[in-house]
Amino acid sequence: MMQRLAYPSFLSELRTPIRVLVVDDVAENRHLLERLLVSEGYRVSSAADGAIALGMVDAERPDLIYLDIVLPGMHGFDALRVLRRDPVTRDTPIIMISGNVQATEQFYVRRIGADDFMKKPFGRGEVFARIGQMVESGRLPARAAPSPDVLSDDGSIAPADAPAEAALVL
Repeated sequence: MMQRLAYPSFLSELRTPIRVLVVDDVAENRHLLERLLVSEGYRVSSAADGAIALGMVDAERPDLIYLDIVLPGMHGFDALRVLRRDPVTRDTPIIMISGNVQATEQFYVRRIGADDFMKKPFGRGEVFARIGQMVESGRLPARAAPSPDVLSDDGSIAPADAPAEAALVL
């Protein structure tokens, strides 16, 4: 009779997909970012505004949040403040995103706890380079690291690989 070997508990941890919450008021942007992340094995949920996102975080427990700055109702900056005060999301990596030049400038002036910023439009390489930086800094577990083919050979940010990615806007 053959004896079954038990898998070490850390193996199940490695297989647990990274949970990402995408918050953007433009449906096309949410779907595109979701498609990029899902294609690399991330589990993604999305919200169209800050209030909806805040309602989702307790149930979803995201490992990473992409948060647009310009949102209807509760702006991304306000949502970020709430997320940083909440014990559930206090240490969750948050990447702010925006295509609005004024919002971008405000981000740099009022840096209030976001881990990174990504300006729209952005491509596949940049999305995953940001995740790679979070892994390197210890903000995300190693299992979150994107596969090497999403970056260029020299490790720099790869250009958008599909015309649809250039459509990420406000």
